[in-house]
Amino acid sequence: MRKKGTVLLIVLLVLIIGVAAWWTKSHDKNEHPGDEKDVSFRSSYHFTTPDKWKNDPQKPVYYKGKYHYYYLYNKDYPDGNGTEWRHAVSEDLIHWEDQGVAIPKYTNENGDPWSGSVVIDRENTAGFGKNAFIAIVTQPTGETGEQEQYMWVSTDEGKTFKNYSEDPVLENPGTKDFRDPKVVWDDKRDKWVMLMAEGSKVGFYESANLKDWEFTGDFHTSDLGVLECPDLFKMRAPDGTMKWVLGVSANGEAIGEPNTYAYWTGEFNGNTFEVDQSDPQWLDHGFDWYGGVTFEDGKAEDKDEKRYAFAWMNKWSYADNTPTMEHDGFNGTDSIVREIRLDGDAEGGYYLASEPVVDGLVESTETFEDIMVEDGMKKLDFEGETYRLEADISWNEADQIGIRLRESEDRFRHIDVGISLEGDHSYVNRRFTDQPDREGTFLESKAPFDSDPKQVHLTILVDKTSVEVFIDGGRTVHSNLVFPRAEDQGISLFSEGGQVTFEQVKVEKIGSSQ
Repeated sequence: MRKKGTVLLIVLLVLIIGVAAWWTKSHDKNEHPGDEKDVSFRSSYHFTTPDKWKNDPQKPVYYKGKYHYYYLYNKDYPDGNGTEWRHAVSEDLIHWEDQGVAIPKYTNENGDPWSGSVVIDRENTAGFGKNAFIAIVTQPTGETGEQEQYMWVSTDEGKTFKNYSEDPVLENPGTKDFRDPKVVWDDKRDKWVMLMAEGSKVGFYESANLKDWEFTGDFHTSDLGVLECPDLFKMRAPDGTMKWVLGVSANGEAIGEPNTYAYWTGEFNGNTFEVDQSDPQWLDHGFDWYGGVTFEDGKAEDKDEKRYAFAWMNKWSYADNTPTMEHDGFNGTDSIVREIRLDGDAEGGYYLASEPVVDGLVESTETFEDIMVEDGMKKLDFEGETYRLEADISWNEADQIGIRLRESEDRFRHIDVGISLEGDHSYVNRRFTDQPDREGTFLESKAPFDSDPKQVHLTILVDKTSVEVFIDGGRTVHSNLVFPRAEDQGISLFSEGGQVTFEQVKVEKIGSSQ
């Protein structure tokens, strides 16, 4: 009996090990999906580089009916380094036409062009003619590698740029980090203003001609890491209040904040920035919204009512972990362009609200009657991989509410968008699908949520490699990379700890912008 029992135990263990191995292989969250060579992971309606690599976007400018967009591009990726400025144009911020490289790399001893800012010199302040495109760009100078600012000029409407001088227009003042110039026109004081990312502070400079710059002041931060890609603009709230907004790409992970775009409302006095509140707000709480830029609505007469914004959808912690390179020959996707507005809160403060720009791509719409879910899940009668979903959700008592996206048939793989009412936070959890963070550190993004109203409105954008969640009119946003398998197209509604009502559920199929 002992021998027979031992044999049965061994057989049972072998079966358990075999089943475990099969399950692990079938549901490994760290492997990239898609063994078939014809599977494409190129986004359907997000901007992607045609090939190789892209990262930081540069602020688009509007000229003759088109937005001109430049971004950092590496044609030698993954085998060579150095970025250059590639150019694309669009009339609607949805459909983009590639224009090739506008500022090439390694054309002089000052290395490759990094991030910077392009402006249209409408009044010929720099002397290259009215409407010349002027780019101020960080380059690592010669053998020293010091980060300094150089001018590049285009007199053919932004198609090609030439180096103005081998010497910088703004020398390094003796700091390690001195980069990402953002140039704006101060119409009240009739001068150019430039912001510089200088370690943990933002430096302010002024110029009458874009060539000669003088320091005017700085803005210091703490616990936000090395700042990048500063931003400055003014907006008007619905109550008529005008506010300046200072933004930076920052890393707040050490203090439990995002690694995205931090911003402050306040006043720009011509020399530096005075904040309304010391702690920053965040334009995105996800893991993949970095190097963000904002820019004017070129078609609007009132430039202070709204702006647009978008960012690089990636994170340096795992920037190379993507199936798009293997399957599609590129690594580089931008977030959806969003419209941003200044709004007021109940405490008398102001914040930026975001709304995605996708209306021109909606192909079809399905609506659903009110759906009640109590301590469980209900599968929505819809399948897809590129869509916008909207829902009003209400409850009396519950612990968790939310929506599962890109769910597999067996329900093992999914992306969870939810509200933790016990923890008073919203979240996007990508743990149960294929995603870029192989270390398992960045699996669930979180943001504070006020559960007292007992209701929430969700707008969710799903594309082949991304989920972007806009909560309550876009006051809170989560943008995350995901790599769900092509066959995973289900949607389920869920609740825990109570009854939840999903009202006015609408799913719009989004067509391709490529």
